[in-house]
Amino acid sequence: MLEILYQDEYLVAINKPSGLLVHKSFYARDAKVYAVQELRNQIGGQHVYPIHRLDRKTSGVLIFALDKEVLKVMNEYFASREVEKKYLAILRGWAPKELTIDYDLTNDDGVKQNAITYFHLLQTAEIDLEYNNHPTSRYCLVEAIPETGRMHQLRKHFRHIFHPILGSRPHGCNKQNKLWLENFGLTGMMLHAHQLIFSHPITKERIVLNATINDEFTKVGEILGLDLEQYKKSLV
Repeated sequence: MLEILYQDEYLVAINKPSGLLVHKSFYARDAKVYAVQELRNQIGGQHVYPIHRLDRKTSGVLIFALDKEVLKVMNEYFASREVEKKYLAILRGWAPKELTIDYDLTNDDGVKQNAITYFHLLQTAEIDLEYNNHPTSRYCLVEAIPETGRMHQLRKHFRHIFHPILGSRPHGCNKQNKLWLENFGLTGMMLHAHQLIFSHPITKERIVLNATINDEFTKVGEILGLDLEQYKKSLV
């Protein structure tokens, strides 16, 4: 059963598990289960329209429209950047206290697109894990707010500043990913869409949706000694 964060006659939002595709994809033809069909079945067969996307390995807030008119309005909100999206990510190394990454990305059609991500540092960690002839390894927890919505934007932007997201493939650090797989059995990616803020398309009420972190994100936080208590609670 999917965790439903919000539902009314116009919208429904879930806490998407890591590993679940939003819908059928040419790039993941092996998948048999999709968020669209699972949610539709869970709410009695009503058609749902995904308003935005999350990568397969990204967990967190995912919102759907229940009719095409609401979908159109919400698409306009996202296009005009009237929706605030906040992500938690665990990165390799200690990132700057805050930074705006303004770095163009090229899509699958070879078109260069402007892409902007703001982030700020939340916590740092250093553990006894040997890496590249260093006796310890450093990591950090950040909150990232993408101003644009390009494919794999956060993964590519954090790699660009040499602080890749832990567990990200292919836009990560293969050596770190292998280290964590061998030492801690980590197979997921430490990227979680923890909050979405927008005005309701019909009532105009300010909606704030929060998605709790999953077990694997929690486990990595415990290994690193991070304080993640506030992200384990639903604040909807």
